[in-house]
This record gives sequence, structure tokens and C-alpha cells, in this order.
Amino acid sequence: MTVARAKNTSGASTSQAYQLVTTPAELSEMLDVLRREPRISVDTESNSFYAYYERVCLIQFSIPAYNFVVDPLAFAADHTSQALHALAEIFANPSQEKLFHAAEYDIMCLKRDFDFEFANLFDSMAACRILGWSQCGLASLLETHFNTHLDKRLQRMNWGQRPLPKEALIYAYQDTYYLLDLQKVQLAELERLNRLEEAREEFARLCQIPAAHKIFDPDSFWRIKGARDLEPAQRAILRELYVTREELAQATDQPPVKIMGDEVLLRLAQEQPEAYYDLQAQRFLSPRQTSRYGERLLQAIRQGRLNPPPRYVNNHTRPTEEVLNLYETLRQWRRQRAAKRGVEPDVILSNAALWSIARQPPQNLAEIQALDVMGPWKIHTYGPDLLQLLQHQQKPKHS
Repeated sequence: MTVARAKNTSGASTSQAYQLVTTPAELSEMLDVLRREPRISVDTESNSFYAYYERVCLIQFSIPAYNFVVDPLAFAADHTSQALHALAEIFANPSQEKLFHAAEYDIMCLKRDFDFEFANLFDSMAACRILGWSQCGLASLLETHFNTHLDKRLQRMNWGQRPLPKEALIYAYQDTYYLLDLQKVQLAELERLNRLEEAREEFARLCQIPAAHKIFDPDSFWRIKGARDLEPAQRAILRELYVTREELAQATDQPPVKIMGDEVLLRLAQEQPEAYYDLQAQRFLSPRQTSRYGERLLQAIRQGRLNPPPRYVNNHTRPTEEVLNLYETLRQWRRQRAAKRGVEPDVILSNAALWSIARQPPQNLAEIQALDVMGPWKIHTYGPDLLQLLQHQQKPKHS
């Protein structure tokens, strides 16, 4: 196949040719090509805005000479979904570097849908944050470094629809085919600033992120703004409506928010309409919602009246004053280190790491390691400073 090339004003050169992979034979041919590559850029597209059970709808790969767009839905339709597990060797191969931008979500989804494992990863979003660059979105990075403008009009399209228009496929692989050139820019800067080891440690952490899981908790209705302000009987109705919305979403394969928003559930719990014409009179319900879901909503309201009022249980134990004070001290220390480096505070340490340290203050580097909240580079870089800070905080105060 003849490969067309595009050159932008920066001199970066990237192939415009791409292949849509929809059969086991095409997948096998693609793997034969990818196996020979030391670096492969990757992205995914999912249908989270359009389905109850989100799934990966496209997997894009780019190498210097070519781009591939794999259609997992085509394999599922042909009862050949097992063929996609052949991609596992690429993602798990420690000798091949996989380039992502904002890898966390992609990894969670790929692990959930295909049980892939990951090794040797480079994340241009993480690299950007470690470098302290102010704009870390892919579109901003490509515009800054390559004078390239991505068309984001298709960003929220339904990737589960078939067939996909050609412009959607082009949009999909554009998110990968510049990552190879972007990595060269970032690697040079990471090495210049002596931050490559820190970046590698973060990339290794991303490889261990667990798979995404959809677990519905009926008591999560308490997260709805205003739920705790309701009367006890209204809370029982709200909980029943919340469960009903989830059931409707699952039955129609839609995200719950596409059925109706939280504010609608809250209003229904407050107003408690008793008949269909009462629903029609509610201005916060659309005619479509009333027509499609009206009877189920009325049934939920009736059932909610019969249910015992739910009681809010706070399962989070408030930290002691000592822990809170130490956490705040650690936050101030982190803020100062971040300002000195010119990065966001969580690049230094996450909030979760600070809480672990505040709850179980380590006495030495081995105890910091045992907390499992920092990798070797961060322990070496920040460990002694943290220990000194903790020792100072634990000194007895003399009047």
C-alpha cells in the first residue's frame, strides 16, 4: 500500500494512511507489522455517553509508517471476539513501548473489556505534568509544538454506531499519530531537567491501575444534591426513584442521566404526583419522559411511600485532630515543593499518599516504603525531607 505523508510546519512527518481492522485476517496482518516496532502509540474510543454498559468501540495504533483502527464491535458481531486477545502480547511486551495520552482511562477500560496487562508505557499527559507545562491537553500540545489543529467536533460522538463515517475514523487515529513525535520533544526535556526517572516511575504506576468496574449502590442516592434536606418520607421515595432510573437505564442500554437528571428525581420526590395527568402537569418532566417512563415513575412513588425511610450512615471516621493537623502540615510542605518545581501539588504526592503518611507517620525510609504510596524515586527524593518534617512535628512542645 502506498503511504501518504503529511509534513507540518515543525518538520514532523507522520503517515496519513490508515487501515480499518475488522477481521481476524486483518488483525493478524496488523500484528505482524506491530511486532517489529519498538514504539507504538495507542488510543481508544468508548461509548460512555450512549450506553449503560460502556465498552471500548475502537482501538487505534500508530507507527511511523502507518495507522490502524481496530473495530472491536466487528469482532463481537462475528463471534470472533477471542481474536482480539492476540493484542495482549503487544500491551504486555516489556520490549515495546506503548505511547498514550492520558492513559489511565484507556488502561482501565482495556483491562475491563479484554483483561489486558501493561508494561513499558509512556504517557504524554503525565510527562507534561511532570515537566510543569501549563497546557496538557493533547490539542494544546500539538498546536504548541507542531502548529497542528485537531478537529474536536467529533469528540462526543456515538462511537458505538455502525457504520462510522470516514471523518470519524480519521479523527480517531489523529489522536495517536502525533504521539511519536510528541514523545521525542518530551523525552529531550525530561532528560534535560533530570526528570526521566520520575516519569518512568509514574508510567509504571499507571500500568498497575485496576480495571474499571460498574457497581450500582442503591444508597448512593445520598450523593444527589439536596437529598439530605428532604423529609424522611421523601427520602424513601427518592431512593426508590433512583433505583427505578437505574433499572430503566439498564433495560434501554442508556446512561442513567439520559433517562433523567438528578434534579428531576429530587423534584418528583418532593412533589409526589399521584396520577399520569399530574406527571403531565410537571414542567420539569419532558413529554417524552412522561410518555416513556410515566407509569414506572408513578409505581416507584407508590412503592416509596410504603418503604421505611432510609437513614444516612456515615462510614467515614473523622480523623483525629493530630492526624488533621499533620495532614495540613504535609499539604503545606507539598505546596512549597510544587511551587519550587513549577508543577501541580499532586505531581509531588497524591492526597491519598498524604493521608496515609498522616495516619501512620513513618520513622524511617523502610517504613515509608511499607506504606506503598511512593515509588523508589520519590522515596529517595522526598523521603529524607518528609522524615525530617515528621520528626520536627513529633518533638514535644515546651512552654
